[in-house]
Amino acid sequence: MPIDGLLFLSRGEITGKPGERKNPVTMTDDWMIHAIMGKRIVIALGGNALGKNLPEQMIAVRKTAKAIVDLIEQGHEVVIAHGNGPQVGMIQNAMTELVRSDPDNYIPVPLSVCVAMSQGYIGYDLQNGMREELLDRGIDKGVATVLTQVEVDPDDPAFENPTKPIGAFMTKEEADHLVRERNYDVVEDAGRGYRRVVASPRPCSIVEIDTIESLVSTNHIVVACGGGGIPVFRTNGHHLKGAAAVIDKDFAAACLARQLNADTLIILTAVEKVAIHFGKENEEQLSELTPEKAREYIAAGEFAPGSMLPKVQAAVEFAESAPGRTALITLLEKARDGIEGKTGTLIHN
Repeated sequence: MPIDGLLFLSRGEITGKPGERKNPVTMTDDWMIHAIMGKRIVIALGGNALGKNLPEQMIAVRKTAKAIVDLIEQGHEVVIAHGNGPQVGMIQNAMTELVRSDPDNYIPVPLSVCVAMSQGYIGYDLQNGMREELLDRGIDKGVATVLTQVEVDPDDPAFENPTKPIGAFMTKEEADHLVRERNYDVVEDAGRGYRRVVASPRPCSIVEIDTIESLVSTNHIVVACGGGGIPVFRTNGHHLKGAAAVIDKDFAAACLARQLNADTLIILTAVEKVAIHFGKENEEQLSELTPEKAREYIAAGEFAPGSMLPKVQAAVEFAESAPGRTALITLLEKARDGIEGKTGTLIHN
């Protein structure tokens, strides 16, 4: 609950780490420090926060920046993860057309490289949008995008059953060629042609976690784990090999939040609250959920796979990962109200 007249400070401002305030606040009582400190928050942005193409993204980012800076203005430390579905699809389609135009000189670009490209260009827009909004409010904080690799387990069962369609539609001849030459998994998609399918494994760890932690601890806002992160697994020695996979961005954000020892995971989506009996006459919006109750609803099939289900699962995983951790699912524009307990669905033990 917010307290009128109380100044909220970030962890770095309390501890006086390098690059922070010249005259850091110092207090001896732990309870007082926690009373006035802001939270460390990891935010998972949904696709609606970024638009479906470049012009839409540039407009959407301005709205997104305002909602996130509302939280920063309250003294919270913020790390931003985001989806990349439309963006990485656009990149893959462009690369596919390049290969089709000159197959003798170009080969299909690995999915891991396409994810890396999407992290760069989405991060570029988010950084600029955040920087402008911060400066407009007189807040002096750096914003950085970290090209983020996320380790997955090569023995994850998801690799045995790839189901995530990616890339452009292909003719049967093109699909057969990629199966033969590059060992792709392909499926026919509702008579519209053939598409590649890849696995969606769970994230194990964030490779660049120390870099992200260092930036957050020195008063930076960090954009990380774009598109769920670049999926990699360890091979011989210290080599990291890109995996033909897509990591769900909500699970990646939960993994990031755990490793950063965050207080709160906020999953922003297209609805204000999680609901059961969604779209029916007896629809019921939920203001809070315990992990036990969430599992009951999951078992009953209340949450749609590929939509609300992974969000609730990721929220539960984070809330159960350590005492005192909470997750919030709500609309982008309601994030500040949600942190203040006014709306959204709070998942906690």
